[in-house]
Amino acid sequence: KTWLNLTFALCLAWKILEAMAQTVVGAALLGAAGTAFLASPGSPGPVSQTAPSLRGTAPGNPGSAGSAGVAGTAALASLAGVAMAAAAGRRSGATSCNAAAVKKKGAKVVHGKEIPWNLFSPKAPYQGKVVENDFHPQTLTEPTGDANWETTHVTFDHGGKVPYIEGQSIGVIAPGPDKKGEQPAKIRLYSIASSAVGDDQTSKTVSLCVKRVVELDGKFSNRAKGEDKPDKAGTAFPDNEVYRGVCSNHICDMTPGDEVLITGPTGAEMLLPEDPEANIIMLATGTGIAPMRSYLRLLFHDKAGAAADGGRKFKGIAWLFMGVPYSKSLLYDDEHQTYKKEYPDQFRYDYAVSREDKNAAGQKMYIQTKMAEYAEELWEMMQDEKTHVYMCGLKGMESGMAECFGPIAEKNGIVWTEFAKAMKKADRYHVEVY
Repeated sequence: KTWLNLTFALCLAWKILEAMAQTVVGAALLGAAGTAFLASPGSPGPVSQTAPSLRGTAPGNPGSAGSAGVAGTAALASLAGVAMAAAAGRRSGATSCNAAAVKKKGAKVVHGKEIPWNLFSPKAPYQGKVVENDFHPQTLTEPTGDANWETTHVTFDHGGKVPYIEGQSIGVIAPGPDKKGEQPAKIRLYSIASSAVGDDQTSKTVSLCVKRVVELDGKFSNRAKGEDKPDKAGTAFPDNEVYRGVCSNHICDMTPGDEVLITGPTGAEMLLPEDPEANIIMLATGTGIAPMRSYLRLLFHDKAGAAADGGRKFKGIAWLFMGVPYSKSLLYDDEHQTYKKEYPDQFRYDYAVSREDKNAAGQKMYIQTKMAEYAEELWEMMQDEKTHVYMCGLKGMESGMAECFGPIAEKNGIVWTEFAKAMKKADRYHVEVY
């Protein structure tokens, strides 16, 4: 009996240590996110607190990540020693229990800096909770006549345990079954639409921009005729065979208080440059606006991006091109208008509404069609080594760039594909398309 009690006590202690260590790892990484996660290629180490940086601890914010990181790092060193000693004891065979070993995880080095990375896996996800967003209603778009008209903005409380930076993604696990009948369904990755501090700037929330996938009478269906019921937005198609995307509908139907299983964060392709004087050209179709919104929140809204003189740390130009089928499908237009009004010399935006607008030649207005109106100006910007191009959304944008800039490049004795490849090699051309 004494031996059983001792074993139980050791197991319980191990579980507590594991939970505490995981919490502190998150706090330490979150603290790093509050200062500066990224450096330019080839940087030998962390950026000095006095060095120019797009990202920093929000001034006057006692709940910011910076203080959490300092305390977390010190506590982590102590906990790590205890955990390793306990692990060594367990490996020696002295005691055995079902507690998982504490491993160093949750970070990846990118350009000499640690960024949060896969803190939570599909086998061990984080259980967050849906919370109401004070900035946006859950449904961002208006009915257009299309079955898949709805795009939502959904916010999860992660309690500070899932730190991330702008440009990363998280995974969501839906209950299922998915197309293959798996329960729970396989994870779906979504680009994060909030900045590192979250929409509420507490560093404890993450927001996603998710389009509800609904297909009628197509190749796949998971609802026979008469089976489709109204979703949260009130849309239903009882007269059709319907396929509803398992994870997208799971998210779009969520209500504050619902639980959600989160994995990640992950992704290093779409990270912002650290140089506050960089220029940023952004191309987004539909929900591809998500990472762009995360950038713009940091650059023009959050306390973390505020300079000591009352201005912004960002000193470059941010130019957004967004493509949608209908004007009713525009996303975050209110925010774009605010940034343009408050920072007219630094922020520009242009929309390409393909089913409503045409150019002077009568062509449908796609992103490349809109960019062609400013082709010379954009080409000149891309010659500047401080200019970065970010592309997120439909794969057709890549060929659209070639269509828009191929002739200008040729006129200058340059092959566009080679130029784009050189920008990519210089870490100035960032693509996340599907």
